[in-house]
Amino acid sequence: MSYFRENIEKTEDYVPGFQPEGADVVKLNTNENPYPASPKVLEAIKNVSAERLRRYPEPLGNEFRRAAGEMLGLSPDNIICTNGGDELLTMCFRAFCDESRPVAYPVPTYSLYPVLAGLQNCQRVEVGFGAQFGLPDGLVNTYAALTIVCNPNAPSATFIQPEELFALAKKLKGKSILLIDEAYVDFSEANCAGLAKDFDNVIILRSMSKGYSLAGLRFGYGIACEELIAGLMKVKDSYNADATSVAAATAAIKDQDYFKENIEKVKTERRRLAQTLGELGFTVPASKANFILAQCNDCDASQIYEKLAQRNIYVRYFNLPNLADKLRITVGTKEQNDKLISALEEIIQR
Repeated sequence: MSYFRENIEKTEDYVPGFQPEGADVVKLNTNENPYPASPKVLEAIKNVSAERLRRYPEPLGNEFRRAAGEMLGLSPDNIICTNGGDELLTMCFRAFCDESRPVAYPVPTYSLYPVLAGLQNCQRVEVGFGAQFGLPDGLVNTYAALTIVCNPNAPSATFIQPEELFALAKKLKGKSILLIDEAYVDFSEANCAGLAKDFDNVIILRSMSKGYSLAGLRFGYGIACEELIAGLMKVKDSYNADATSVAAATAAIKDQDYFKENIEKVKTERRRLAQTLGELGFTVPASKANFILAQCNDCDASQIYEKLAQRNIYVRYFNLPNLADKLRITVGTKEQNDKLISALEEIIQR
């Protein structure tokens, strides 16, 4: 006897990246920023008073909304705070999708999308990316209520230019919400935040986990026109962003100098890691995220994954179509990347 709805029973679990423990572990499998958050974040957390913890938090996270709006040149009314970027995804599925309102997205991409579709019991229309991970033409004609484009895409780290997504939003206007998942956009040179000003059918997802080093805090936000934000407010939990996370995220987004310095360090290591892996025989397409997708040409990706794990070095392997010959590798610190490179040189030589 099962007490769950049939679609819940049939939905496969989302599988997060393995969380290894130990001081000697090199953890390059879940795309965390390898550098610590701004010191101002820790100061803000320390300054959260017992009285503030005793009371419910301000329900809209207005302190953060004002800071994010100022940074983006938008009104606070164009911002919604969420418990990580994943909560915004959940909210959008709840708001726009049901048994008669499908979701569409290119594949391969973030593996949480099909899970959320299953939980919402909505049909999913998966459109193949193609070898170069360009925007698929077929994404326009899916008749989906919600269309998602992860940009930069996970796990490919590829980037679709804003003008292409502008054109897609225009074609979908009046037909579909276009949700642009920009969880990794801090590591790119361009973004689509401006589309939220131009369209009433565009929602931009942002995360504080990657660029701002706050993955353990769980804070994200959405950008959209006031009407869409007001509608999403009906779907969110009453107090979805707690007092500590709002204070910390606000301090982080205000410290843009520290943020930009960390981003540049990741980009520098990204270039070095990609070049070195290329010299070792991997094919590494250009990345616009804080990870790379390395194709194994004369070796077995699953075996390399296992041999790295035996050395306490963890990357991500997906036994899926178009990904089974590749490894997704988070860009670490110079020391972490050096350990990875040394291990790969030893494994490949054997």
